[in-house]
Amino acid sequence: MPREYLKKASMTSTTDASDTRAVVAKILGDIEAGGDAKALEYAAKFDKYDGNVVMTEDEIEEAVAKVPPKIRDDIRFAHDNVRRFAEAQRATVADFEREIVPGLIAGQKAIPVEAAGCYVPAGRYCHIASAFMTVTTAKVAGCRGIAVASPPRPGEGVAPAIVFAAKTCGADRIIAMGGVQGVAAMAFGLFGLPKANIIVGPGNQFVAEAKRMLYGRVGIDMVAGPTDSLILADASADPEIVATDLVSQAEHGYNSPVWLVTDSRPLAERVMELVPGMIDDLPEINRENAAAAWRDYAEVIVCADREEMAATSDEYAPEHLSVQAGDLDWWLERLSCYGSLFLGEETTVSYGDKAAGTNHVLPTSGAASYTGGLSVHKYMKIVTWQRATREGSKPVAVATARISRMEGMEGHARAADVRLAKYFPGEAFDLGVEA
Repeated sequence: MPREYLKKASMTSTTDASDTRAVVAKILGDIEAGGDAKALEYAAKFDKYDGNVVMTEDEIEEAVAKVPPKIRDDIRFAHDNVRRFAEAQRATVADFEREIVPGLIAGQKAIPVEAAGCYVPAGRYCHIASAFMTVTTAKVAGCRGIAVASPPRPGEGVAPAIVFAAKTCGADRIIAMGGVQGVAAMAFGLFGLPKANIIVGPGNQFVAEAKRMLYGRVGIDMVAGPTDSLILADASADPEIVATDLVSQAEHGYNSPVWLVTDSRPLAERVMELVPGMIDDLPEINRENAAAAWRDYAEVIVCADREEMAATSDEYAPEHLSVQAGDLDWWLERLSCYGSLFLGEETTVSYGDKAAGTNHVLPTSGAASYTGGLSVHKYMKIVTWQRATREGSKPVAVATARISRMEGMEGHARAADVRLAKYFPGEAFDLGVEA
């Protein structure tokens, strides 16, 4: 049977890109031209904060002292998990050298970028976890200059828990500046920061657009849209857990899609009964987001079997993908398009968002069909090198000369010719191209 939509989204997770682009372009242009002073003007306008921008050690210590001991322990626990996973990722990229043909040796080196700029959101929610997701991976990669920009609260500054997390994970500088101006400060090297080689971290549509516009001048992790989550569940799934997980992700934002894909109509109907009540039970700030996301962007899809469920999931390419179904190994082998995968009800996207160790900066809006999320590898340049003996260069030079002439690139051919003439005087080589 064809897939059946018990609930169909009435809207898609897009923003008015043209308006956003115009606003961001003006801010970036103004700040690049006006430097620190112009960045401070925008900070006063949007952040409504007139305190110190680059936090001093005394200010950092004062903020850290405000963080409850249990939360400090939780942040250290989560940081250790992210660090251990990042170290395992780093170990998968190794320098090597190989003799390609006798006398010709080529190699690979993994070199971390020098400076990383980490954006940590703190608008409606205080995204503590984004600090250790971004800073820890940069530190493990080997970046030597790590800056954090986070929106300050009027009259208070950067949230103390974000300050503690950033410092614990190895940030070198913390600036109290959010939005486009915070991204610009790191990218342009304002306020004494090193110019970032890469900007990473989540943010609203203005932050995402700023990163998109700066890409090419600096590296970025990805251009992210609203967060999205999909659950694959069969008849064995617990409808209360499925519903709770959907609501937990819908609270991210009014335009955060959540999708349930199942081969059990009774499960789907029960989940749809439970969700509204769970949303109503949330605190108001969370309830507004979740209600709008469920109303306008959520979908519930009934499929014929697990193969159709998997195909549907791969088509959506969700940022977060949960499987609450039997035979988890089958799903792990079969699924191919997702930012991060959560197998079994014993784990949940919330674990990945906060403390499990895998990164929560992930591709959205279908981008998981072609890329993964933030990792140690994003901060690293995989470069190559080669060296050769004169004898080892001979066959490469001959092939290079002929290929170059076939392409019409005579200068390239002569770079090979001159070496053959110097290293092997008196030898004849067929370096032309047959008609």
